[in-house]
Amino acid sequence: MKRIILSILIAMPLAAAAQQNSTDAGLWLSAEAVKKIDKKWSVFGGAEYRLQDNFSAPDRWNVEIGARFKPLKWLKLDAGYKLMRDYSLEETKYKSDGATPNKLIPAYWDTRHRFYAAATGSVKTGNLTFSLREKWQYTYRPSLTVDRYDVDDEEWETKEVSGKARHVLRSRLEAALTVPQWAVEPYVSAEMYNMKGGLEKTRYTVGADWKLSKKHAVGAFYRYIDRKEDANSHIIGIGYKYKF
Repeated sequence: MKRIILSILIAMPLAAAAQQNSTDAGLWLSAEAVKKIDKKWSVFGGAEYRLQDNFSAPDRWNVEIGARFKPLKWLKLDAGYKLMRDYSLEETKYKSDGATPNKLIPAYWDTRHRFYAAATGSVKTGNLTFSLREKWQYTYRPSLTVDRYDVDDEEWETKEVSGKARHVLRSRLEAALTVPQWAVEPYVSAEMYNMKGGLEKTRYTVGADWKLSKKHAVGAFYRYIDRKEDANSHIIGIGYKYKF
């Protein structure tokens, strides 16, 4: 049964990738610090920087703070806040014929605020640990002004973009292999993003965490993001974690 589940999790991103042609590639770099208060409580903070458009342009940077509570051995609760700066690539809007340019929108940054709460339940069988995480997140983007060029009038104009908020429920199934003699812990996971309109995207991840010492750890992963809209993505991630 364990082999069957692992095979399914590994095969899912490969099957999804085979069905899509429009893809992008990105790099995610992150660092996190965790402070354990007692056996049940801990606090954490971190930062992340992302590249998109085949590693050629920024995508996002964010900073995060949060707290973790472990009331039971198999249950973990998290809550936190992220301040994010998102980068939108240059865009050309076309007329109804689909070929004649209408508006040119230069690349720009916008600010977003995200609050989240999550519950993770896990069960261990042998060296394998299976976990299911349910995560609710609320993201708010304040209103902003965006410059754009009107091709017909040959002049610049400023458009006011209203603030936008959205709720997302993220469901993640993960399988991790922990061997006492190994410093490396490999894992696979699949995560679904559900909104009011249904499934927005699915993330498939294969990665490993490496404990350098009791305080230091690094990790790396490959992630395929299958989106309902927009281009799908191949992501390489590298992270560092410090515990004190």
